[in-house]
Parts: sequence; structure tokens; C-alpha cells
Amino acid sequence: MTVPYYTWTVWIWAGFDPVLIAVCLYLGWSADQFGKLFVAVIAGFVAAVLFSWAVTAIGVPWPAPVSHDGPTFFPVRVGAAILWSILGFTARRILRPHAP
Repeated sequence: MTVPYYTWTVWIWAGFDPVLIAVCLYLGWSADQFGKLFVAVIAGFVAAVLFSWAVTAIGVPWPAPVSHDGPTFFPVRVGAAILWSILGFTARRILRPHAP
């Protein structure tokens, strides 16, 4: 059995998953403490993986698919979830410094 080869662009697309970005930015924006970003990262990661798996399962082409025989790109998705959550958290602190 040969190991499948995926180009680096597929790995990059896993970090730019629209569901991952939306969930992490929203939850990062609404977090009132830095420690709550842990929840944002987990929720964004799980939502992105489940959505990608569902889309791939019904046969719709997806830039970074998740399937039982393909890679899941977990390291890239977790790293991107951390970065998007921190970006949302920081953006709120800059744009609305006195928001509750």
C-alpha cells in the first residue's frame, strides 16, 4: 500500500476552512477572558471537522476533505483554530477597548 501524497496547498486549505474561521472568530470575539479561547479552539475544530466530513460524505468536493481513508489534517486545523481564535479575541480588544 502506498502512502497518498497531498500537495501543500491542500494542507493550507485545511487552515482556511470557512467553518473553522467563522466559529473561531465569533467565539474568539465573544470571549471575555483569554482562557476561554480554549473553548473557541475546540468548538471551531470540531465544527470544521464534522462539517468537512459531512460535505465529503455526500460527495461534494471540498478543498480539505475528511474521510475514513484520507488524511484529516488535524495539526493544521488545530493550529489554525488557535490563530483564528486569538485573532478574533485581539480584534475585539482593539476595535472595542471598553466593551463589556
